[in-house]
Amino acid sequence: MTTKLTVSELKELSRKTRIHLLRMIHNAKSGHPGGSLSSVEILLTLYFHIMNTNLDDHDRDYFILSKGHSAPLLYTVLMEAGYIPKTLNQLRKLGSILQGHPDALKTHGVELSSGSLGNGLSIAAGVAASIKLDERKSRVYCLLGDGECDEGLIWEGAMMAASKKLDNLTAIVDRNMFQIDGYTENVVCLEPFSDKWKAFNWNVLECNGHSFEELIKAFNVVAKYPNQPTVIIANTIKGKGVSFMENNAGFHGKAPNDEELKLALKELGGPSNVV
Repeated sequence: MTTKLTVSELKELSRKTRIHLLRMIHNAKSGHPGGSLSSVEILLTLYFHIMNTNLDDHDRDYFILSKGHSAPLLYTVLMEAGYIPKTLNQLRKLGSILQGHPDALKTHGVELSSGSLGNGLSIAAGVAASIKLDERKSRVYCLLGDGECDEGLIWEGAMMAASKKLDNLTAIVDRNMFQIDGYTENVVCLEPFSDKWKAFNWNVLECNGHSFEELIKAFNVVAKYPNQPTVIIANTIKGKGVSFMENNAGFHGKAPNDEELKLALKELGGPSNVV
């Protein structure tokens, strides 16, 4: 398992992670900063405090990034965890291990080639079911976007997971309230969101998705609910950490230009050079 970091260490790593992923996206001149920035604390909590990430362990845990457009964040975390080499200049390059969306055949540590929204939860449920059949101790964690929950396949997966009593499955929804077309509730209204998951027989937890303390508490509570999958609705801010990106749907899939990157790096306390 990756060394478990303290909350103060996680907070500093979150700052560095935001700097790294923004530089990657800027250098590629393409990518998705908004949903990557909003999910930083979620992934760092999982990889550096909660999950058994030893790929050689029979009972290791699995992380599935269903919202595959947040690949820059996943790559940055995999670099920090030692799965892949650290680089800033390979995102979205032809033949690179850092494709625009995760590619399990190219990138060590990626469990699922994702990007077609809605698929991740069903696959995560299948993995969790197979773990049950094998009587293993592994857990499965699946990160969804809230806009992704417009997809019917999410709810098919939710029904299957509940009917099979997959208490080794945890879904996390990055509830940042925005998707590519704008405010989620103006596109397809999700509320009452918690009630929908409860109606599908899921255990529902809710927390501040930028608080390491609340995330750690939520993930530790999950194991106390037998015979039922759990969803953690993590309330977040799209573009978290960069003032002009926060709650701005325009930065869902737009790379920062040179001037925007300089401003972002200044806010995050990083060096202001754009290369």
